[in-house]
Amino acid sequence: MANILTPAVEKYLAEVVPPRDAVVADMERYAREHNVPIIGPECGRLLYLLTQISGAKRIFEMGSAIGYSAVWFARAAGPQAEVYFTDSDPKNVDLAKENFRKAGLTDRVHILLGDAVELIDTVSGEFDIILIDVFKRQYPAALKKSLPRLKHGGLVIADNVLWSGKVTEPAKDDDTRGVVEFNKMVYSSSELFPVIVPLRDGVAVCCKA
Repeated sequence: MANILTPAVEKYLAEVVPPRDAVVADMERYAREHNVPIIGPECGRLLYLLTQISGAKRIFEMGSAIGYSAVWFARAAGPQAEVYFTDSDPKNVDLAKENFRKAGLTDRVHILLGDAVELIDTVSGEFDIILIDVFKRQYPAALKKSLPRLKHGGLVIADNVLWSGKVTEPAKDDDTRGVVEFNKMVYSSSELFPVIVPLRDGVAVCCKA
């Protein structure tokens, strides 16, 4: 998360966030020990708040890893939640299933294995929230897939949109180029009203008109 917030502010935010329950805390521990990228508790709380404020029930995640963000979404959306988890790694899928079981959320989460950007085509209907957290080079394609599937007033949320500050420099790799292009697309779109929140690695919150 370098070059976004000062280390002192990062440390403060991490410490001021209340302790998580055993299920979420165990997922955070696993992510640290196995170098699994998750959004973390600061952004998890942001997802929870946005879900509650918007009244979202139907949520599609492009990129879910071990199910950390899905847990925040499913809890916030309540018993009527319909959260779609996607990941291309069968090991992550197995871990996520167990995490959902422990959290008592199995009936709220639909698990899909494969390329997250393509998997949205396998599910019908509109979504209240679409989370984009795939390979960064896929972000422009993910946005193009997401917009037609998002209801009016719905939210596209994307993680890592400041990409450790690399968005401020000439792009040297496909992932950085993908993030830069994504940011240009959302801010130039006539369909979206975007805001980038400089929390952790940058979170884009975009409302569809």
